[in-house]
Amino acid sequence: MAQGEVLGFEEYVRTRQDALLRSARRLVPDPVDAQDLLQTALVRTLGRWDGIADKSLADAYLRRVMINTRTEWWRARRLDEVPTEQLPEASVDDGAEQRADRALLMDVLGVLAPKQRSVVVLRHWEQMSTEETAAALGMSAGTVKSTLHRALARLRQELEDRAARSHEAEGVLARVPAQRDRRRDERGRERCAA
Repeated sequence: MAQGEVLGFEEYVRTRQDALLRSARRLVPDPVDAQDLLQTALVRTLGRWDGIADKSLADAYLRRVMINTRTEWWRARRLDEVPTEQLPEASVDDGAEQRADRALLMDVLGVLAPKQRSVVVLRHWEQMSTEETAAALGMSAGTVKSTLHRALARLRQELEDRAARSHEAEGVLARVPAQRDRRRDERGRERCAA
């Protein structure tokens, strides 16, 4: 690779690093994994940098490399993961409703398959058009639309299920003090009768 190409790549990384890290952060929930994902994608892209004729498409190329890399990681880890009945609770900052919503959304995105998650991230966070998303993911516009439709339906269902479970848990917690008070009253009556 020519020295000019290396300098061009370094300049590209310097100017686009923050935006690319945000994209990586949306693809994987852990910030450290997002940095690793971006670094891996940058190393893979560096080797092919001179082959990208139109440098204005470099962001799309790099996002595609990140998506492919994330999919490879997901497949490798998938064999070691054991499904559980309940997800661990996510920590939330005190009074930071926006952060809580973001944490919930990132957690809920975990229920999607990698292809669905990629479509949702590119269409809604990256605000790419259907055609741009299709080009970035190497699929037809119709496939992007149907995948997005199924992914959003899955997200809605997951949010509804979580809300229902939360509501049920609140009901159980409300019944516990009432049962305790009833037992105290019964014991008090027994003492008075004795």
